Amino acid sequence: MTAPAFDPAPILANLPGLPGVYRMLGEAGEVLYVGKARDLKKRVSSYFQKSDQSPRIRLMVQKIRDIQITVTRSESEALLLENNLIKGLNPKYNILFRDDKSYPWLLLTGHDYPRLAYFRGTPDKRDRAFGPFPNSYAVRESLQILQKVFRLRTCEDTVFGNRSRPCLLHQIKRCSAPCVDLISAAEYARDVDHAALFLTGKDDELMADLMTKMEAAAADLRFEQAAVYRDQVQALARVREKQFVESRGSQDADVVGLALKGGTACVYLIMIRAGRNLGGKAFFPSNAEEAEPAQVLEAFLSQHYAGRPAPAILVLGTEVEGMAAFLSAEAGHKVQVVGNPVGERRNWLRMAEHNAELALIAREGQRAGQEQRLAALNEVLGEGNIQRIECFDVSHTMGEATVVSCVVYDQGGMRSSEYRRFNIDTPTPGDDYYAMREALSRRYARLAEGEGKLPDLLLIDGGRGQLNVALEVLGELGLGQVAMLGVAKGEERKPGLEQLILPDEKEPLRLPADHPALHLIQEVRDEAHRFAITGHRAKRAKTRTASSLEEIPGIGPKRRQRLLQTFGGLRGVQSAGIEELCQVEGISRELAEKLYRALH
Repeated sequence: MTAPAFDPAPILANLPGLPGVYRMLGEAGEVLYVGKARDLKKRVSSYFQKSDQSPRIRLMVQKIRDIQITVTRSESEALLLENNLIKGLNPKYNILFRDDKSYPWLLLTGHDYPRLAYFRGTPDKRDRAFGPFPNSYAVRESLQILQKVFRLRTCEDTVFGNRSRPCLLHQIKRCSAPCVDLISAAEYARDVDHAALFLTGKDDELMADLMTKMEAAAADLRFEQAAVYRDQVQALARVREKQFVESRGSQDADVVGLALKGGTACVYLIMIRAGRNLGGKAFFPSNAEEAEPAQVLEAFLSQHYAGRPAPAILVLGTEVEGMAAFLSAEAGHKVQVVGNPVGERRNWLRMAEHNAELALIAREGQRAGQEQRLAALNEVLGEGNIQRIECFDVSHTMGEATVVSCVVYDQGGMRSSEYRRFNIDTPTPGDDYYAMREALSRRYARLAEGEGKLPDLLLIDGGRGQLNVALEVLGELGLGQVAMLGVAKGEERKPGLEQLILPDEKEPLRLPADHPALHLIQEVRDEAHRFAITGHRAKRAKTRTASSLEEIPGIGPKRRQRLLQTFGGLRGVQSAGIEELCQVEGISRELAEKLYRALH
């Protein structure tokens, strides 16, 4: 029966000419699209009046069965609400950016001898944070530079407080060894201040100070100290040549470049902090086919900076109306949005746009390679349309802490958000068949009832026995139509010698080591193995940590939790001395001595 046509007239007639958010609903009440408007009546009415809509929007309009609105006090408030709804509802026709990970920072802690550290999350008020950086590589590169130039400590407090002699980092001239007093507190504080100057872009001031001290040391015939200053100056000069943008200024800016090609969009974000180019990151939105540049940029800015403060300057290639007020409100300070840059900012934008184009080309190449692999796999297995692959692997140590992983390959790549781990308690330690049966039953019982999405191919990391278990489980669930394949290790477990076990074939299939289908199978199988073993190790470590402390009389759950939190894990507790253990709430000296003896 054909669904009745939707008549928007009664709804449009009652829409207010106020700012707000609108939601387009489909036949089953699902949210098709979420949008914001300065004038709800004009904006929503335009969907049913314009004749030049893109095919994607025309298709959406045909599916609309209801419209809901929420009035807000301002367009900026509407933008924030729109973003929150998009993240929560994942509407089918909205341009969506996936960027849930927090950005890394570089930290100078508030200790007497501050520690230089890599950090994600919200910094402690006592610490000084620098960044954010676009990726972990950029932070670690800066860490290496600062270690070479200023020789600040990077060790954990438990290590720092228990050293009796300098570590390897001191021997290779990456740390001044404050842990064993090889540098005075005043000299170390000076190095910390120099590092802070470098990180805040005050390089000219820092270079001048080092040059003055180098000349003074040489004049006093302290040539070894003068050589240290000279090496610092030379290292900083090399860093400046590599990392500084043209301005040599101390400003913070984000530069957003956009590339559109063949229905695919790429946004490339370059982060400039204290005049230094920290690197960039590429973002590929979904549902961006036929979208205008301003639409893609608006979606990126509203989703990326919601809950994440923007820097003082934002450089774009296209004007985005109303974005400055929204970003300023979110950041708590004025954000200047430059939509038509000139001079050096124009050069920054060209660099970002060029990187976006290169990222699109690389992605197209990867997609073509994945399509070739999938086509080869379909040909080898005699299937017509394998797109989604799920792979299972079992991991344990002598039957301890059994974990089964399930990883998903779909739409040309691994889908980590759909990965699952299953903790299995086997009646007999090391019973892989039981573990596989339990994991498959839990995974596909719901799918058998129509929830979720079935794979086109089920990969089992194991031999004929594990594959037979999978055949039995899916047969019992009425899912016997799913294609299955076992992947057994080859001779001497060497890559390229894998045996592919098909349910209806007695002899295993062996593909050439350079076969595209085998490469795809190896990629998915290796990811399942990695995901399983990391989960197994974490489970085993947690079990052993808890059991080690549980065996000590007087250490109950609360004291155990305080110890682990204070020292960052069992290893930290083992490294702590009696005096340090006494500092933990609830740990008397007598109990600390007992704990120390038990762990040593």
